[in-house]
Amino acid sequence: MTVSERDSGRMNASATAIQSPNAAGQIAAILNSALGIELPIRVRCWDGSEAGPPASKAAILIRDPRALKRLVWAPNELGLARAYVSGDLSFEGDIFEILDLPELIHRISRHEGIQLGTRDRFAAARTAAKLGGLGLPPAPPPEEVRKTRGPIHVKSRDAAAISHHYDVSNEFYQHILGPSMVYSCAYWASPPSEQYTLQDAQYDKLDLVCRKLGLKPGMRLLDVGCGWGSMAIHAAANFGVDVVGITISKEQAALARERVRAADLSSQVEIRIQDYRDINDGPFDAISSIGMSEHVGLVRLTEYARILMNQLRPGGRLLNHAIASVRSIPPRSKPTPSFITSYIFPDGEIFPLSATLNAMEQVGLEVRDSEALREHYGLTLRTWVDNLREHWDEAVTLAGEARARTWLLYLAACALAFDHGNITVHQVLAVRQTPMGKSGMPATRDQWLTRNL
Repeated sequence: MTVSERDSGRMNASATAIQSPNAAGQIAAILNSALGIELPIRVRCWDGSEAGPPASKAAILIRDPRALKRLVWAPNELGLARAYVSGDLSFEGDIFEILDLPELIHRISRHEGIQLGTRDRFAAARTAAKLGGLGLPPAPPPEEVRKTRGPIHVKSRDAAAISHHYDVSNEFYQHILGPSMVYSCAYWASPPSEQYTLQDAQYDKLDLVCRKLGLKPGMRLLDVGCGWGSMAIHAAANFGVDVVGITISKEQAALARERVRAADLSSQVEIRIQDYRDINDGPFDAISSIGMSEHVGLVRLTEYARILMNQLRPGGRLLNHAIASVRSIPPRSKPTPSFITSYIFPDGEIFPLSATLNAMEQVGLEVRDSEALREHYGLTLRTWVDNLREHWDEAVTLAGEARARTWLLYLAACALAFDHGNITVHQVLAVRQTPMGKSGMPATRDQWLTRNL
């Protein structure tokens, strides 16, 4: 059963007692104000009223006046997300058509939030009162992160944030990520097809990282934020290195160890539950950090770079693969809660490439290369959306419908953010120079990308 089929027949029958011939029009006006644009899609309400372009192939279904309460009490992106996650608001049609609103994607990707002004908020409250949507604020869906405790990016808080995101269900992630179990941008040598799949593109990404790091048999690799072990397994099996992979997710570590055993690589790969701040058994010949620094945060980025450099031998290479903003984002004293930080990545941060380069250079690493893979991530996310829709019933069984809806919204919105160029992703390669200032790098990029076994 598809998401649209499930949602289109579930308008809340208890709400039909509240009749308004223009409910959809009034709600459309509230949404227009919140988004700052004229909605190009239809709005359909519990009472059968509709508003918006008649030719639209997609629609927002307001299934219950409770959705209005959520918007009135949280008149921003978070209120809309709560209504969607809880099922008070649903989508009909292709989610990409509904979300492909440049202003919406721009605000979400920059964590700017979607905010009603004071006048529009009072207007929304009056509309909600007419339509039966006032009263005490509904409790947020249980999938929303509750108020976090302690200073940001201390070990205990980081552990709680990682657990919220990753300790859901390994099987749930398998349905989204596919057999490769790589939760980061793939490297698409050609467009997706039956002949060239997501698994092929993820293999090519892991291979690219290994070649950039110059891995050879007998080397020792540290994989920070190792996920379900895919990078560690690829490097050990195809490049003959010994690998230490670290994660602070218990479920990730359990499956990663199973996969290492299944690949008969236990003598080469060790998977640890360990915080990056506790690494103390270097030196390593190379370090990979794939999708990890977003969890580290800007306040600890230089510390992170210093810790990793200190674990490298002279001449050793570090590759940092991370999502980045496309422009400098000014600091805010009190960030507005967003859908991403409240439901997906608690305390997660993206920052400009310049921040990563500055952190590396401050600690003495020499940056040798940076490659942008923005378009590759858009393709990857769209493939994950297809996987989730294809396995929707299984995902709901494993994690619940609310969490499945959360992930569908998250993956689709992120795909559009990459497509529109509001966020990007970079692979930055750096080296720890020898005492004599040698990098050990070949003279040309083609040479150090050549597989040398």
